Amino acid sequence: MKIIYRYLFKKFLGPFALTFFFALFILLMQYLWKYVDDLVGKGLELTIVLELLFYASATFVSLAAPLAVLLSSLMTFGTLGERYEIIAMKSAGISIKKLIFSLSVFVFLIACGSFWFSDNVAPKSYFKMRSLLRNIMDQKPTLSIEEGTFYDGLDNFIIRVGKKNRNNRDIYDVLLFDHTKYQGNSTFTYAKRGKMEMTDDQTYMLFYLYDGFYWDESSDAGPIEKSALMRTTFSEQYKRFDISSFKFEKSEDDFYAKRNDALSNNELLKMRDTIMISVKKNNDDIIAAFMTSCHSFKYFIYPDDISPNHTEVHNIPYSELSAKEKTQMLDRVLVLKNDFKNSLNMHKEYKGHLYSNITSYMTEWYKKYVYAVACILFFFIGASLGSIIRKGGIGVPLVITVAFFSSYFMLSIFAEKLAKGDAVPVWFGMWLSTFVLVPICAFLTYQASVDSALLSSEEIHKKIQQLNFKKIFTKKKNETPATHS
Repeated sequence: MKIIYRYLFKKFLGPFALTFFFALFILLMQYLWKYVDDLVGKGLELTIVLELLFYASATFVSLAAPLAVLLSSLMTFGTLGERYEIIAMKSAGISIKKLIFSLSVFVFLIACGSFWFSDNVAPKSYFKMRSLLRNIMDQKPTLSIEEGTFYDGLDNFIIRVGKKNRNNRDIYDVLLFDHTKYQGNSTFTYAKRGKMEMTDDQTYMLFYLYDGFYWDESSDAGPIEKSALMRTTFSEQYKRFDISSFKFEKSEDDFYAKRNDALSNNELLKMRDTIMISVKKNNDDIIAAFMTSCHSFKYFIYPDDISPNHTEVHNIPYSELSAKEKTQMLDRVLVLKNDFKNSLNMHKEYKGHLYSNITSYMTEWYKKYVYAVACILFFFIGASLGSIIRKGGIGVPLVITVAFFSSYFMLSIFAEKLAKGDAVPVWFGMWLSTFVLVPICAFLTYQASVDSALLSSEEIHKKIQQLNFKKIFTKKKNETPATHS
């Protein structure tokens, strides 16, 4: 028995490792494609890009694990069934239940590891990834001055180079516009030739210009018609531009520290409790605003005789007030009503925002458990289905995996949207995809345990042959009335 279990474990471990890294690679390429526009043209070092991809891959582990378990279990048991090894094991007294449950212990450890990873490592990786990605997005494009184009990457300066040598240092027909005075192209420098180079620390760009002139027709604070025009020529001129902003600098702030993806389950529960305190305080504020409004309403109609601003009691019926006093009273009541209505709307909107944050935190809390449970359910589905269809390799299992996992993932996203939109409770929305998988898992496991051929490839091929499409088409052709010429 131990030899068979060890053999089964080796047969499963290889495809699992292969499919896990394959799924991780696919998810990583999808992520890279999403942010490719923010990475291209920034002059980033390879180590920075690899670091970003490393942090991003850590956030996809919990999603890649159930996908890898499903595909690897299908491949393993499909190959065993195709080679009739399962039949040989059954003849030795080992049922399919024992084969499946022997590997379920290892899959359970995978599910626990996936949950631990998503609760401890993934949040920190997400924070590192988002911080690094934000630094990359804030990074300016690389300094690239092309021939015949106006480059405006430098602050308040525009440079045009007519021609460059292959060494990218010697330049000709140079035109440099100075916009530091914010008066358009009134100040510029022209040189027939020059050289450009960076300092060793890549902090400054140096321009050595030769045989040119400087033109300045900008106006000072006085009238434009009295501004002087200055034109000077030079044989050599030196200019230095600060390009330190083009250097990539890492910085970690707390901007993403409170995001739900960057928190562990304990931290998510703490954030939920903190927000619930804010919800209670908001409810108390609504009650206080209502009581204040009622007091003010009473104050304006029947002022209290102990009020410092009122020394007399005015219990005059509304019917005995003059028209002017009635108008004043109604105006005051209307103002109080509008103030209370605006205050109530503000508190209601703030309360909705707080509950929205709670929903986001709790969806992330449930998601870590859902993906861990999905590993176990997908294993039973893949192992049972693989032993029934008896098709190994990568072709058929890959097609089934894509169909199953795509349906599961779309249902999960749909249910999560319902939960975040308060259409269903959060727990129901997050566990809905699991509720759908459980009966499918139970049905397939039962079919595999009783050696059902309901979904086997031989049974499906036999059913197709029984339809006898050729006979049907021949019969329809014979029943077609002949046409008379």
